[in-house]
Amino acid sequence: MKILFKLKLLNFLIFTFLVSSVALAQESPRENVSGTINGTSIKIGYGSPAVKGRKIGGEIAPYGQIWRTGANPVTEIEISQDVKIEGQVLHAGKYSIFTIPGENEWKVIFNSETGQWGIKDDGSANDDPSKDVLTVTVKPEKSSSFHERLTFVIDDKGFDLLWGDIAVPVAVK
Repeated sequence: MKILFKLKLLNFLIFTFLVSSVALAQESPRENVSGTINGTSIKIGYGSPAVKGRKIGGEIAPYGQIWRTGANPVTEIEISQDVKIEGQVLHAGKYSIFTIPGENEWKVIFNSETGQWGIKDDGSANDDPSKDVLTVTVKPEKSSSFHERLTFVIDDKGFDLLWGDIAVPVAVK
């Protein structure tokens, strides 16, 4: 009887270890970047997934489909003053960022709902289109260097999403 109990306990512990290992292996590090553009403070918080040999636009961030733009909780941007994003006004505040990647253009969506997990149970992006406040279209470029992990960079022209060999510049004024 004691042997059976010990075997069950051992199986339970092994199972628990395997499940927790898989769950932890899927976590992407949370990153934060901040900067100032013409006196406006901008902060971006995001999960930084790795490419891991996958094709962007195919196996990850599929072209033509809304993507949570990062990993785990939604990517969020906080802006201290009204700005123009690609020539369109975005009011001061905190927004989630979703994208629709494409080979020749990316749609960048600013959504008023924040704090939610990035995907729904079915794996689709957790975007409520009724809360989209601004959508802009930008042209992706070839990055000057390969970025294994998704990275956002803020400079005096705006911000760039860098991932793999892709750079997605977003103009902010």
